[in-house]
Amino acid sequence: MRATVIHGPRDIRIEEVPDPVVQRPTDAVVRVVNACICGSDLWAYRGVAAREPGQRIGHEFLGIVEEVGSEVGRFEAGDFVVAPFVWSDGTCDFCRDGLQTSCPHGGFWGSVGSDGGQGEAVRVPFADGTLVKLPRDAATDQALLPSLLALSDVMATGHHAAVCARVRPGSTVAVVGDGAVGLCGVLAAHRLGAGRIIALGRHEMRTGIARRFGATDVVPDRGEAAVEKVRELTGGQGAHAVLEAVGTEESMRTAISIARDGGAVGYVGVPHGGSAGVDIGQMFGRNVTLGGGVAPARAYIPELLADVLAGDIEPGLVFDRTVGLAEVPQGYQAMDDRSALKVRIAF
Repeated sequence: MRATVIHGPRDIRIEEVPDPVVQRPTDAVVRVVNACICGSDLWAYRGVAAREPGQRIGHEFLGIVEEVGSEVGRFEAGDFVVAPFVWSDGTCDFCRDGLQTSCPHGGFWGSVGSDGGQGEAVRVPFADGTLVKLPRDAATDQALLPSLLALSDVMATGHHAAVCARVRPGSTVAVVGDGAVGLCGVLAAHRLGAGRIIALGRHEMRTGIARRFGATDVVPDRGEAAVEKVRELTGGQGAHAVLEAVGTEESMRTAISIARDGGAVGYVGVPHGGSAGVDIGQMFGRNVTLGGGVAPARAYIPELLADVLAGDIEPGLVFDRTVGLAEVPQGYQAMDDRSALKVRIAF
């Protein structure tokens, strides 16, 4: 089969790799229908995050179950499924607590020795604990597929930021970052009943999506100018809830600075650049709470799926380009130079 592998900075290739097979009785083999490129994949693409030459890449996919191991009880061949970006056994203490990202038997797609999501098929460990079943007829619904795919990571991650920031009905929310996760954070805040949503971003196409998702205000500034503008918009108080979806020192510093006294910051941007943006003294003096981390997508997918199927949310709008597998290297380049927001891969 063919799959995406990374050989070094800006060196993405489509190569022949061994077909996945059931190795353990809890495994399933899934034929991929849709996958995508994540903003976090760009850290490896740019050489910021280390990868071994020839390592598989990609962690978001939808697919059809082709084969299951003898101990898989929830799925059978022909089922249409979505995979969260982390596999988990579904039975450990952390999984039962809804923190599947801390499962001691879990892992990330594309890690050394595992299959990546940007390939024709994937071996799924612990299928019963990992996969979520979708309506079979949705596999051919071209209008619905992008939103189902978004559940595997970006929509669940945006929701995690909103939950950790304690978004409540009527609250004022600010979202730092206009990538796919930040935009899904806007949608998540709107879904949870936020009364006002301030999106920080300067790219008109992206802020246009933010407004469609429920943003009431857009702040194109950065740094101190952004802090001043948000304070101005909120009568000097700041936002009750701030969603941080970038992961840099500047973005975290901005997020904490625009939080209202007694407010909360939900951070989900993959950290790059250390923790200098976290000013504990500032947080202590203003009673600002900081929470977040890797989103336990498996815990959130069922409730978000219900809203997608009902047509209440359409997170798939973050996909602005679709490519075939052979065009994935060009998809990475497009996201890297920001000519594309998020690239979907159709098989």
